[in-house]
Amino acid sequence: MNAESMLAFILMALCGGVGAVCRFLVDSAVNKRNRLGFPFGTIVVNVTACLLLGLLTGWVASWHSVDAQNVRFILGTGLLGGYSTFSTASVEGYRLIQHHHYLRAIIHTGGMLVVSLGAGMLGVLIASA
Repeated sequence: MNAESMLAFILMALCGGVGAVCRFLVDSAVNKRNRLGFPFGTIVVNVTACLLLGLLTGWVASWHSVDAQNVRFILGTGLLGGYSTFSTASVEGYRLIQHHHYLRAIIHTGGMLVVSLGAGMLGVLIASA
């Protein structure tokens, strides 16, 4: 591994940590105001992560250099990978099912998937315009 690749890995790991802290802060802030017992914090995190990754993808799509790969790797995999949390969303959906909140589980899981996909597409379209 060369020095440039090593630097990219280190930056990706650091950005992943920053993303995880941002996820905690956003999730906590949203759920602090949430009185419905529905995991809105995770939904906000995942939808914004998809929008931001779409924006990043659209922004670097026109770059034809190694820099584009490094930016996608560091910010996309690192920062936004640390920020998004579909594993938590899966556990939250399962917990809703455990508590017999089947409709909430369907809305939570299916709704987040549809809205997140739309946010990612919107991000790419905005950045590509």
